[in-house]
Amino acid sequence: MSFKRSITSMAILVMSLSLISMASMQQDAFAAGSGISMTATADEGSDIITVNGRTLSDLSDVTFKITSPTGNNIVAVDQMSPDDNGEFMLEFKIGPTWTEDGFYQITAKQGTGANTFYTLNVFVEVIDGMTMQTSETESNLETGIFTVPTNNVATNKGITLDPISAEQGSTIFAVTGTTDKINQDVTITVNAPNGNVVTVDQISPINDGTFATEITVGGSLWKQDGIYTVTVTQTDDPVYSASGEIDIKEGVVVPEFGTIAAMILAVAIISIIAVSARSKLSIVPRY
Repeated sequence: MSFKRSITSMAILVMSLSLISMASMQQDAFAAGSGISMTATADEGSDIITVNGRTLSDLSDVTFKITSPTGNNIVAVDQMSPDDNGEFMLEFKIGPTWTEDGFYQITAKQGTGANTFYTLNVFVEVIDGMTMQTSETESNLETGIFTVPTNNVATNKGITLDPISAEQGSTIFAVTGTTDKINQDVTITVNAPNGNVVTVDQISPINDGTFATEITVGGSLWKQDGIYTVTVTQTDDPVYSASGEIDIKEGVVVPEFGTIAAMILAVAIISIIAVSARSKLSIVPRY
């Protein structure tokens, strides 16, 4: 009997220890944080780029690499240890190897391997050896299952297309929008009502992520009347594709408000007819 009681006691003890261990592991999993955030700032016409950020890991130094716009040259490398709060800051001075104009990629990485929680990229535009006005932040800081945004960084990613704008009867319409991928061109495709591609264009976003261009209507490819589809894309990811529509008739733009204006005019005419009819009835002599 005592042997069975001992076996039962040991089983209960093992189960208790297992439950405590599992609870502790679960608590540690939710309490543990991971990730890094980084901000790059520069004044227009300066030769200094300031990089600061914060990491939730204290296991290794943060290494930095700056790559030229074409990706062919590494123009700067550095390494530093975060302070007790996980914060870091350093400056890069533009030197003679920064010969290309365009967006330089600053990569911060902590640890080895392909750990995306500790690898980030930001971009700074440099023209003629001087920086453009820059304040860009990227972050993948996570605490448990919640993302912690820093420096009011928007968590929405992707590309957006503004409503297509044009004057009635114009042969030109504007395409504008925003994207968070400032280092990649935006491809603009216009499809006719039957699905045929009538024009393709590319434009580079400016430093704040906005882009704008004009599309000219006309020629044999624009001979169909109807709704043309305007699509902007950057990658195969659906969040980097957006579409809008514009009405083309007889080779010129028909704004969206044209239909509404026609409806209003029709209602106005009907109202005038109704009022006139009532007025005639009211003046007819009664016998």
